[in-house]
Amino acid sequence: MKLFGTDGVRGIANKELTSDLAYQLGRAGAYTLTEGKIGGKIVIGRDTRISGQMLEAALAAGICSVGCDVVLLDVIPTPGVAFLARVLEADAGVVISASHNPAEDNGIKFFSRLGYKLPDETEDKIEQLIRDGVEKIPSPTGADLGRIFCLEKIEEQYINHVVATSPVELTG
Repeated sequence: MKLFGTDGVRGIANKELTSDLAYQLGRAGAYTLTEGKIGGKIVIGRDTRISGQMLEAALAAGICSVGCDVVLLDVIPTPGVAFLARVLEADAGVVISASHNPAEDNGIKFFSRLGYKLPDETEDKIEQLIRDGVEKIPSPTGADLGRIFCLEKIEEQYINHVVATSPVELTG
């Protein structure tokens, strides 16, 4: 069964899209998108679904377990994650959202360092690592583990970008 669909990995949260799967996606995604380097950086944003925090915690743990730092963006629109991945010079961005789907659903979508959707070939690499068993991915220890950072008011950078690129005046 294929994990990645047209817009990331989706399913009913805690049934099809479990915290275990989010952890595996974090490990395999971080390892693939940083090419196995220690000290990479991945940003994570989410929508307001109840399951978002559970999936965010598991995803972040998986990312940290391969030696990458995580920058939590909190609740932010999907394009904000893509934008901030690029602006913050991250190795990748991840959004936890199922957009217009029912509240019990959720999804995990990766972006490249430039803020673009991943090519199918890259998603296939991530999926293959999960199929092969993420325990085969190197697991650094000590000071090489990733850390989690929370950026407060980071959404203001995205809002300012949207306002600056708007063709109409937004004051008032």
